[in-house]
Amino acid sequence: MENNGSKLSQDEIDALLKGGSNDDIEPDTVLSAMEQDAIGEIGNISFGSSATALSTLLNQKVEITTPTVTVIQKSMLNEEFPHPYVAIEVNYTEGFSASNLLVVQQTDAAVIADLMMGGDGTNADPSLSEIHLSAVQEAMNQMMGSAATSMSTVFNKKIDISPPRVELLDVKEGEGTDRIPAEEMLVKVSFRLKIGELIDSNIMQLYPITFAKDLIAELTDPAQEEEPVQEEVSAPEPQPAAPQTQSAPAQQAAPPKRQAKPKPAAPVNVTPVEFESFSEPQHTTNQLGNLDMLMDIPLSITVELGRTQRSVKEVLELSAGSIIELDKLAGEPVDILVNKRIVAKGEVVVIDENFGVRVTDILSQSERLSNLK
Repeated sequence: MENNGSKLSQDEIDALLKGGSNDDIEPDTVLSAMEQDAIGEIGNISFGSSATALSTLLNQKVEITTPTVTVIQKSMLNEEFPHPYVAIEVNYTEGFSASNLLVVQQTDAAVIADLMMGGDGTNADPSLSEIHLSAVQEAMNQMMGSAATSMSTVFNKKIDISPPRVELLDVKEGEGTDRIPAEEMLVKVSFRLKIGELIDSNIMQLYPITFAKDLIAELTDPAQEEEPVQEEVSAPEPQPAAPQTQSAPAQQAAPPKRQAKPKPAAPVNVTPVEFESFSEPQHTTNQLGNLDMLMDIPLSITVELGRTQRSVKEVLELSAGSIIELDKLAGEPVDILVNKRIVAKGEVVVIDENFGVRVTDILSQSERLSNLK
């Protein structure tokens, strides 16, 4: 039976379903080599970004290799998945209308859950509790969210998914099989998953053959892209005369605008700038008015008897009764500082058993300005 890349007819599907085993279905019969490559490339791009997201979550090196695409029958899933697995159902809410199933071995899911909960993944309990399943769900949510973002870039449209639902999957016991897509023909995209030295296994994606065909058509069919282009080109065609009649006046109006450009230069009069004169009385009056606003500001006045420098060793050797020699002689005027700036000199006096200072000299304005530098 040949397939030219179009969707299968009902007779072809019935003929395929008459086979009693999984071996009766050849991938080339349902999907051509080109279609398999397209599905693999989509999975490779989307899950490549998922590996980065999972690596950040688990703080482990994560590798997801190029996928292998096969076609299986739903009735033969017990042979495809002989061991207990964890199934993560993901539904597309925007961009596509379909659902797919992500299948991970239960032991691998236990390692992922242990890493998500702060463990090292070496002694993960394979019997997953509700909290462990929630941890796996969050990891898969990040993975599939990143995959949807990459698919949006591939298909050049917004693609979004619903929060994934996680359940244990045991095909032999019939547990969790209600999450498997209802269609009989399924595409299985199998990736090799490596997480550090903890996991070297497979992670599989299941979705209907019809969804695979939709992905391929969206990716390879250029007809959908040409239609809006034709509409945009045909829109201005009914009005060919309007642009011509409008463009001619525009070209005629251009020369007057160019001739009018030098006209504003003629009436320009250049005059020297006149500044207001600032006389001494006005300056003094304004200065006094400004100083009135500063009269209530408190200032710190300090009287400095003298200074000296000592090493750390000499300072540590000080004790009660030690004498420190200053750099000023007895009877020499002391410095009067306002906000740590010298403004005057004076002599120390005693007033009612309190020390005081009598101002003997006030620094000139030039000296005060030099102390501010």
